[in-house]
Amino acid sequence: MRILVVEDEPLLADAVAEWLRGESHAVDVALDGGAALERFGVNDYDVVVLDRDLPVVHGDQVCREIAAAGGETRVLMLTAASEVDDRVTGLSLGADDYLPKPFAFRELAARVAALGRRSRRAAPPVLERAGVTLDVHLHQVFRDGRYVPLSRKEFAVLAELLRADGAPVSAETLLEKAWDEHTDPFTQAVRMTILKLRRKLGDPQVVLTDPGVGYRIR
Repeated sequence: MRILVVEDEPLLADAVAEWLRGESHAVDVALDGGAALERFGVNDYDVVVLDRDLPVVHGDQVCREIAAAGGETRVLMLTAASEVDDRVTGLSLGADDYLPKPFAFRELAARVAALGRRSRRAAPPVLERAGVTLDVHLHQVFRDGRYVPLSRKEFAVLAELLRADGAPVSAETLLEKAWDEHTDPFTQAVRMTILKLRRKLGDPQVVLTDPGVGYRIR
């Protein structure tokens, strides 16, 4: 998934981002509400992890604008306040879930994953096609029963291809879903990742190229 973490404490923001990247997500970081709205305006996010007490633009206003946009982006609101009234207020602004600080990274990651499933067409936790089996939760991939060790990016790209169920996925879409905003749009990262995937998955090849369109699973 493509995730935006909005948190004004840099160490916490970086820690959350690294944990989510460890789950094979593409993660951008904004340290204030103004920067969050700028990124939201140009990127298609599945989930926004949003601190409520933000500088420049308050988290409440950021949440309102995300909800008003009417897209499929889900919001997980974070706050140091844990009173019921605070949770109700956050949810009434358009947040989809609410997590008080301090929190466990494992719980945050699980809540993000649950929101991500709501932001897109429902997909089974185990994806299968052409002899390739990918377990989303266990982060395991098998080809005809053989375990295939993949890097985070390789896993993320393969998951997107399997979710497409045989339809082609453009390089631009793969770049958006599996890499963060600091990636050069003219990079060869997608092509190189596809080459590594093909090598690791072995013959006969299951990742095909549709010239001028994208990549798909046979």
